[in-house]
Amino acid sequence: RTGYGVVAVLRNGPGPTVMVRTDLDALPVEERTGLPYASHVKEHIGETEVSVMHACGHDLHMTSFIGTARMLARLRDQWSGTLVMIGQPAEERGSGALALLRDGLYTRFPKPDYAVALHDAAELPAGTVGYHEGYALASVDSVDITIRGIGGHGAWPQATKDPIVIAAEVIMALQTIVSREVSPLDSAVVTVGSIHGGTKHNIIPDEVKMQLTVRSYKPETRKMVLASIQRITEGIAASAGVPPERAPIVHVEEEEHTPATYNDPALTARVAGVLEETFGKDNVIHTDAVMGGEDFSEYGLTADKVPICIFWLGAVAPERYRAAQEQGLRLPPLHSSEFAPLPELAIRTGVRAMTSVVLNLLKK
Repeated sequence: RTGYGVVAVLRNGPGPTVMVRTDLDALPVEERTGLPYASHVKEHIGETEVSVMHACGHDLHMTSFIGTARMLARLRDQWSGTLVMIGQPAEERGSGALALLRDGLYTRFPKPDYAVALHDAAELPAGTVGYHEGYALASVDSVDITIRGIGGHGAWPQATKDPIVIAAEVIMALQTIVSREVSPLDSAVVTVGSIHGGTKHNIIPDEVKMQLTVRSYKPETRKMVLASIQRITEGIAASAGVPPERAPIVHVEEEEHTPATYNDPALTARVAGVLEETFGKDNVIHTDAVMGGEDFSEYGLTADKVPICIFWLGAVAPERYRAAQEQGLRLPPLHSSEFAPLPELAIRTGVRAMTSVVLNLLKK
């Protein structure tokens, strides 16, 4: 909600303005890579001390970002225009980009003609890059549901309205949203990631709490899915005889909503062409869209309609990638305690990729 980012501006004559963004935050995950530089940092979330690591590769993003800034500063004779480099906090909470925009990013600093970013990929080998035009990442919503029943003794269930049974029915019914309400040609995800209720074997509790993550691409699909969650939850509770004053509470965390990332097709085609010239076509991969989310999307959703493009940076050691392909070995995904990008090759590729893209967008 508050902007705590870093903005650097390098003016180098007339021409367009290009914004390059990196995210900054880590995750509350204990690193188990066994590497000599593994994180041993601990932080507090409220009163709880937790281990933290860059399990999504934001350290790789920041290093590539710094390398890009250094290269572009040295190569000022090869480009003309304005470079805006931003370090953005709170990407993992889906709130950092919007906070910077609300704090005047596009008014206090030069407004970009293009905004670009990279993100490491846990399924691509280091030395390669990937891209996808149009919807590339999904919107993300966090939904909290409180099923309120009427508790009592487990031996006298007839005197209660059991919220655990209602919650179980709700969870199963929510599965029909994607399978029966979303078009097979569209995409959405409704995942119940947490459910908590009850304290003892023979006590029917008064309520059960659930946490959901909801993903989609199109705004109209998002609206429909969220409305369906509300309808199904309230309907099942009512059918179980829960009185209106004990109806479920369905809360969508709007402040942490992350819109879908739409890569401008024309800009993405230009970026892909530059990457192919830089690395060769064999090392540039047209990837599928994914259901992960990224608040980089916010930079293209203001009234200014800035074209944006985020592309993928391969992070897996090539020999490990080949072993996974040939032997079916597991590659640790993003947010895993075992996720460990190959540092030097991935960083060099990231610096070359982003520097080449910006040089093209700001070429004389």
